[in-house]
Amino acid sequence: MQKKVFKNKLSFRDLNLMGSPYYVVLLFLIIIPLILILFYAFTERVNDLFIAFSFKYFSQFLSEPSFIKTMVDSIRLAVYTTLVTLSIGYPTAYFITKFKKRTQALWILILTAPMWVNMLLRTLAWKQIFEMLNPDLLGTDFAIITGMVYVFLPFMVLPIYTVLSKIDPKLYEAADDLGANKFQTFLKVTLPLSISGVLSGITMVLLPAATTLVIPKYLGKNRYLIGNLIEDRFLTAGNWGYGSAIAIILSIVIMAMVILTKKLDRNKGAQE
Repeated sequence: MQKKVFKNKLSFRDLNLMGSPYYVVLLFLIIIPLILILFYAFTERVNDLFIAFSFKYFSQFLSEPSFIKTMVDSIRLAVYTTLVTLSIGYPTAYFITKFKKRTQALWILILTAPMWVNMLLRTLAWKQIFEMLNPDLLGTDFAIITGMVYVFLPFMVLPIYTVLSKIDPKLYEAADDLGANKFQTFLKVTLPLSISGVLSGITMVLLPAATTLVIPKYLGKNRYLIGNLIEDRFLTAGNWGYGSAIAIILSIVIMAMVILTKKLDRNKGAQE
């Protein structure tokens, strides 16, 4: 009787089939919407007969000082939110990794539990808190930043925690053998190896913080930011080309900031 030989490794075809749901999601929720945004942003209808390539909507936005100010205010609040979440999120992720695995899982559960609740309900809860403590705070930068830090903090903690938890403990032992104290070990081992998690957290917080709609509406007393402007262009004005152009400009600015941050980190590493 011949013995059947079972292959332990999956074939390339099997891996493609397993990843097919991801490709479908990628196609319909990312690639196609992105193509449509680019199409609407760089085209315009001429005499309702044909579509022509144009930079019209980009020039319109850049020629409106009020719109530029709206974008600058949105990015400024997003940067402040990112810095605050980083200053809170990094120590939080670092100390979570010092616990046992079960305790770590519990802390991560506690940290992500608010994400199970609708963001609108969480924002309204903060609105009630401010109304009870000091109603004058509503509409201020402090109220908006507080709400955004609360909502987006897990997006900063999780990638940093993931990277920190994967650092080989032998590296800490080697640093200790070489005579490094805890602070020196943190600066020379932990911090450099966790930069990728920090950059991921910055990316995951900066863009949604700059384009959020709910938080400025309820904590900012209908504060008009770039997310509201994009929404108005799409839904109220029905000008999809203008809204797409604004979204592209904002994305380019934010991605440029992220790339600059990564470049500065590479330069720092090269100098050391």
